[in-house]
Amino acid sequence: METLYLLVETEVGRLEEVMRRLKAVSNVVEVEAVTGPFDLIVKVQAEHINTALDIVVSRIRKVPGIKGTETLVTVGAA
Repeated sequence: METLYLLVETEVGRLEEVMRRLKAVSNVVEVEAVTGPFDLIVKVQAEHINTALDIVVSRIRKVPGIKGTETLVTVGAA
């Protein structure tokens, strides 16, 4: 199982709407509001990293109200 985290910046006043929409996306396992330069952190899990990245590009980044994202791919510790 591959995991990535997505940091999401939302448009002003659309946080709750974006959270609701993200929770409905397949392979999204957690959505949490955070403080700092980003508004949300989203955990995505899929069998293959390409699948997870495709979900980010084709589904998540198209959610209305998202202003910007940054993707963090997890790596196994040695």
